[in-house]
Amino acid sequence: MSDAGLESAVAPPTADTARVGLDPELVGKVAEALEVGEIDRARELIEPLHYADLADLIEALSADQRVLLVEMMRRKFPAEIIPELDEPVRNEVAELLGTQDLAAAIAKLDSDDALLLIDGLEEARRRHVLHAIPAALRRELEEGLAFPDDSAGRLMQREVVAVPQYWTVGECIDDMRESDELPSDFYDIFVVDSKHRPVGGVPLDKLVRSKRSVRIGDIMKSDLRPIPLDMDQEQVAFLFKQHDLTSAPVVDRMGRLVGTITIDDIVDVVEEEAEEDMLRLHGVTDTDVHTPLLETVRSRFVWLLINLGTAFLASSVIGLFEHALEKIVALAVLMPITASMGGNAGTQTMTVAVRALATRDLTTANALRIMWKEVLVGGINGFLFALITGAIAIAWFGDWLLGLCIAGAMVFDLIAAGFAGIVIPIISQRFRIDPAISSTVVLTTVTDVIGFFSFLGLATLLLL
Repeated sequence: MSDAGLESAVAPPTADTARVGLDPELVGKVAEALEVGEIDRARELIEPLHYADLADLIEALSADQRVLLVEMMRRKFPAEIIPELDEPVRNEVAELLGTQDLAAAIAKLDSDDALLLIDGLEEARRRHVLHAIPAALRRELEEGLAFPDDSAGRLMQREVVAVPQYWTVGECIDDMRESDELPSDFYDIFVVDSKHRPVGGVPLDKLVRSKRSVRIGDIMKSDLRPIPLDMDQEQVAFLFKQHDLTSAPVVDRMGRLVGTITIDDIVDVVEEEAEEDMLRLHGVTDTDVHTPLLETVRSRFVWLLINLGTAFLASSVIGLFEHALEKIVALAVLMPITASMGGNAGTQTMTVAVRALATRDLTTANALRIMWKEVLVGGINGFLFALITGAIAIAWFGDWLLGLCIAGAMVFDLIAAGFAGIVIPIISQRFRIDPAISSTVVLTTVTDVIGFFSFLGLATLLLL
């Protein structure tokens, strides 16, 4: 091969040559092949795809095309696809597979993925599928379903490598080679005592670097971070982040090893929690794309109804100054500016606060300091924008008193926005209310009310 050819062969992929994710053009080709009944062509198109990309493909197709694709893949349906699907599509695919095929797919999955799939099924369907699953796996899944939602018990996989500390490296390696029940992915071997309680761990890289005659107890790390079965998954994710863990043992109330949580599970948790908080800030859910029309309407209607109520509350404040608005039309022109600026400033502070609460950067120890900082930020920005908006109002309407009114209101509202943006999430969390759910509606109401009241109140005092 020539030098030029060699360079071409080993050249790293660029943004143009390496596509990340599913190719939209491929989706169109598969959909077209399914529609015209070219099953062999569709099978050829999807054959090279990773199971995660296959899951994206299933989600991208229409409901009718999904039926055709699942039927085409039924005999060799990759079980790994199912946990990657969004919940509505996952349930739809589970329904298409039928009880027996679904049970067979679940039996091939790691226990944590199998539990995720079983948990999403309707009660009647779940009973039928569990009945079709081997008894040992059925017992494990039924135990898993008894754990609280979003807990370590739901997140863990039961497949774990555990050895006594008196074993040698050679005995450990030989045992793993002969075992038929190894986890599909694992990073650590846990060392247990006579009561099956974890006392240490050995990373795989350390195991393979050690001689066969070395005792496991001599190379194990004893600084384990055992996770209780009922620990919330957000706390588990924080523990992984704080201590740079790749895996951790899960223990029951007696301290016995019952499973493990690995970093790939935590990546899913972090993504899930971040998406959930972001979507809840705006009153929607992550399944809105795939849920039926009426169900989506119903879920959004509640939040729109709450917003309507708060809008009437803000309007009632405007109604208090109806006389002033009738006399000075310019007030109606400028009035939305203050409320809009306050709402945006408050949202900035609130977003930072919600994230800081989730990552434990905002605690009772530093709450007053951060609150004071946000109030100062609001005051300084309020003063700067007061100069800008006041000057524009004077130039626009030729009335310096009107400019003074909107300038004063801008200062008041941005200070209130900074204060409310930090206090509302803290109070919500104190009363065990998810800050991402309640904060936006309350914050918008506060900034609107204070913005309207301060601007129209100053106008009434200074102009009338």
